[in-house]
Amino acid sequence: MTEEKDVDIIKYIEESIEIVKKMGIKVADIRNRYVKLLLPMKPNLNHIGTIYAGSLFALGEIVGGAIFLASFDHTKLYPVVKELTIRYKRPGTSNMTVETALTEKEVKEIQKTAEEYGKADWSMSLEIKNENGEVCCLINGIWQMRKSGT
Repeated sequence: MTEEKDVDIIKYIEESIEIVKKMGIKVADIRNRYVKLLLPMKPNLNHIGTIYAGSLFALGEIVGGAIFLASFDHTKLYPVVKELTIRYKRPGTSNMTVETALTEKEVKEIQKTAEEYGKADWSMSLEIKNENGEVCCLINGIWQMRKSGT
């Protein structure tokens, strides 16, 4: 069950970026330092009837912002993506999901660095999976959070 504090975060993830809204990305699960996103097949189909590669890339990118919102104070900090690579292993032929979590220790270290230097990087290696749990894409990325006003 979704906690009340997460309702605004879910709405922000799903609706604040127009293209994310059009792709239909949804929060499948969210809790402290954890998020799972879902990318539906429609409207993300390409010319051969599988999920469009750009939509898969966007799913891998937006999860960095989502885990930021589930882990940090977004009234004082904001996230940006610095680098993202994707390896397509198999076509997306169903709804797709990506999930990630940060440990309490990771959050504290990232937060401390941001407070000291005004920004902090964190890296994640992620898997985008189909409904059968098969890995379709591998994501490696670096996200950065910055203090508001810097």
